[in-house]
Formats: sequence, C-alpha cells, structure tokens
Amino acid sequence: MPEQRARTYHRNRVASTFSEEIGAMLEGELSDPRIAPGYVTEVVLAPGGKSARVFVAVHGSEAEEDSTLAGLMAARAYIRSQLRERMGVRHVPELTFAIDRTERLTGRMDELLGRLRKRDKRREEKAAQAGAPSEG
Repeated sequence: MPEQRARTYHRNRVASTFSEEIGAMLEGELSDPRIAPGYVTEVVLAPGGKSARVFVAVHGSEAEEDSTLAGLMAARAYIRSQLRERMGVRHVPELTFAIDRTERLTGRMDELLGRLRKRDKRREEKAAQAGAPSEG
C-alpha cells in the first residue's frame, strides 16, 4: 500500500524543522569544546517517526569530525529536550548523528577528474605532434 502524500509531507516538514533547530543549536548554543563549527546538511526521519539521523558537515580535519561526533552524541538528550520545548511536541524521535563527508569527497573527485583531463590533453597533443609531418 503506497504511503499517503500528507504523511510524507508532514515527515518532510518535521525533518526540515529539526534541521533548522539543530543547526541553530550548532551555531552557538552547544558549549561543548569538542564540537567544531559545522552545519546540518540533512535530517532523515524514519517512516514511523521513532528515530532520525542527522547528517552534519564539519569544517576541519578528520580528528575534529570525530570529536564533534562524540560531542553531539553526548549532547543528544539535551538536544532532544530543547527540540521538545521549541516545537511544542509530545514526542521527539531518537537522534543519531553522522558526519557528512560529501563535500570533501566531491572536491577530491573533482581534483582527480581534473588530473585525468590534463593527462588526456597532453597525450592528444603529443599524438598530434608525432603525427604531423615536419616542415622543412
């Protein structure tokens, strides 16, 4: 049986609100020194609404990503209580956090593709020079 559009729309609205509120908390309300500057990229809410996975992009090294993840996992109960207060809801899903590394991976892929293009261009130039008759 297909899921109803209203239910999907509601879940997307709730996920969007979670993203905004948790992002605001990341910007300055969480005073844990382990949490590095970052932002929420996506919130995926489970179909039943019992759990949510929050993807966070962190500006910094992998060590800072790991410490930020540990700090966020330690602050889960506080974040849930704040969400409950701010949104005025009875139930806030269980939160799990994950580091979103898509920007870093995208940058690395772009770098590798750029290298391949340069290498192919050099090969084509060498082939054109080798195939051209010498003038003289």
